[in-house]
Amino acid sequence: VQLQASGGGLVQPGGSLRLSCAASGSIFSFNVMAWHRQAPGKERELVAGITSDGTTNYADSVKGRFTISRDAKNTLYLQMNSLKPEDTAVYYCKARWGPSSTWGRGTQVTVSS
Repeated sequence: VQLQASGGGLVQPGGSLRLSCAASGSIFSFNVMAWHRQAPGKERELVAGITSDGTTNYADSVKGRFTISRDAKNTLYLQMNSLKPEDTAVYYCKARWGPSSTWGRGTQVTVSS
């Protein structure tokens, strides 16, 4: 199983971006998919997660601004609105199925004027 994240870039404060994470490989369905991020000098942190039944959870810092979703092809999305400079980080997608999990390569998000 491989995950490929895309959609990062440079955006001004208050702007929006939509990240995508496409999955490939022989997986029927992932139990949980999630976005994590890692800012320079900081530990990787959970941003948002979504289960196979659509239950979502968010870090307090992004609630009301970010929306996580997934489609039937196991493509994961993160709609990010009202972006702040502190959202600047490398964003990684992660998928879990049974006892296994895998990470995708990160995509850089930079929020700056």
